[in-house]
Amino acid sequence: MKIDIRTEIIFQTARSGGKGGQNVNKVETMVEGRWNIANSSRVTDIQKQLIKQKLANRISADGNLLVKSQESRSQLSNKENVIDKMQDLVAKALIIKRARMATKPSKASIERRIESKKRIAENKSFRKKFTLD
Repeated sequence: MKIDIRTEIIFQTARSGGKGGQNVNKVETMVEGRWNIANSSRVTDIQKQLIKQKLANRISADGNLLVKSQESRSQLSNKENVIDKMQDLVAKALIIKRARMATKPSKASIERRIESKKRIAENKSFRKKFTLD
């Protein structure tokens, strides 16, 4: 379930390292996106708690989800990368795992296990020293 949060993301640019040639020291191509979860009108309170819980390592002290991108040479494509990354993170955080149902082993599987244990024990008994008592 994707929630469109692109209107609530605040973007900030900076000079990025890496590719860029002569422009690397002049053009601000690195884009950092900040999304304030508490002030968001796109998600419910329960969803906000889930996001804060699952993305705690990416959320700053003031409650902003931070994502940055400096992969591309253009600011526009880095901005799109930030939007995509952030929406993917939020979508994954909102997935609720189902509880595992405990199952009992079948009678046939229990019998197979016991038979294999007996076979192994028999093989090991043949390894013992043979004495004429």
